[in-house]
Amino acid sequence: MNRQILGLAASVLFASAVVAQQRDPIIREGVTVKLGPHTYAIPDDWVSMVPNVGIVVGSRATLVIDPGMGRRNGEIVLREVAKVSRNTELYVVSTHYHPEHTSGYLAFPANARYINSKTQEAEFAELGKEMIDRFATFTPVTAELLKDVTRRVADITYEREYRLDLGGVTVRMVVVGPTHTRGDTGFFVEGDGVLFAGDVVMNQSFLAANQASSTSAWLTAFDTFAAFRPTTVVPAHGPIGDGSIIATQRTLVQRIQSRTRELKAQGRSADETATIVQKELQAEHPDWPRASGIAALARSSWSESR
Repeated sequence: MNRQILGLAASVLFASAVVAQQRDPIIREGVTVKLGPHTYAIPDDWVSMVPNVGIVVGSRATLVIDPGMGRRNGEIVLREVAKVSRNTELYVVSTHYHPEHTSGYLAFPANARYINSKTQEAEFAELGKEMIDRFATFTPVTAELLKDVTRRVADITYEREYRLDLGGVTVRMVVVGPTHTRGDTGFFVEGDGVLFAGDVVMNQSFLAANQASSTSAWLTAFDTFAAFRPTTVVPAHGPIGDGSIIATQRTLVQRIQSRTRELKAQGRSADETATIVQKELQAEHPDWPRASGIAALARSSWSESR
């Protein structure tokens, strides 16, 4: 899928979210919650372009997952980290390359080590600047947050999987895209049972699919995540849930897939199919955001089915 389509899809998803939620994309301080013996999250409070930030604290080092958009948000994250960890050894990772999941790294000290998959590194190199420039047009605040953002090259790269020992707790990293992006990555905190699922698993929301998404890859991603048997799932955006939300989203995608096959067998075009499937599912969950993802997955399933 070419970069113009990828960029347009992301722009539509996020621009519509900005219209729906006008609060500035600033991470809240003082709301960090403990999810396990070693794991914390800073909830996004449903604010557009703010991620659920993860903090995992070991006896030796601390890991931050999705450090927010720009230096100002990164500084907020570091202040929250200081409340739960005294470690000087620091790592930072991102569930995917979009600016609100990556660019908070500007605030991190030079000795903080950035870990990234080779897929996500390549994706940022190809599309990162274009995405930063587009996000900067959304509001004056996003322009300010992103004014000095540049790419940070990873200190550690890997192919599909990586394990990081923080001292007494290990975080498993696994690439599951192409889903929301090619490099979508989940982070499972072993022992704590907490999965940071990025935009691959949502709660009370349709999936953030786009024209580059693969329905079959998304179903495989659910299988990969479910095999961890997480007790807590932290989506990139929206409320934190339990492990059952993976099954809920899998059922939704399977319904999109089966309904699409039915309509295709009836001779419906990809566009007709996408419109029908979106209308049907949106009627069942009228308050769920990201309904455009239904149509995207229907088109993906239409192309993948025989």
